[in-house]
Amino acid sequence: MVTIRPAVPADTPLILRFIRALGEYERLSSEVVATEAALHATLFGARPYAEVALAYCDGECAGFALFFHNYSTFLARPGIYLEDLFVDPAYRTRGVGKALLQHLARLCVERGCGRLEWSALKWNRLAIDFYLGLGAVAMHEWCIYRLHGGPLQRLAATANPG
Repeated sequence: MVTIRPAVPADTPLILRFIRALGEYERLSSEVVATEAALHATLFGARPYAEVALAYCDGECAGFALFFHNYSTFLARPGIYLEDLFVDPAYRTRGVGKALLQHLARLCVERGCGRLEWSALKWNRLAIDFYLGLGAVAMHEWCIYRLHGGPLQRLAATANPG
């Protein structure tokens, strides 16, 4: 049986461990620069930017989901964006990932959200097949764009502060 609970500040080291494991799985370990202090401040500080749900199986923490609210102007309703979902390899195929997504779906409904969204790496066929099996629809007509590092700094520097 899988149980889900919201993360608390004392869970920060566990959350970082899952983030590092996810980075390794996604072949992006070099991009994981998060620290416990930064996670604590942004998840549990004066202005939390995201939430974390922890999944337990057989009394052990087996996975996590990190998510935050977004907004649809077309729906005029909030949504939930799932930034990260990770299940420890020892607990895969035991319903942990599904339980986390069910939890987020329930939160969406309870909070009046119009949709639950996330992205997946194109090569991660296991995840994609899992999501499709739940009824998720790939949004092929949309591309994700990102500004970070130098380009983000340069664009911010050209903004009119007034």
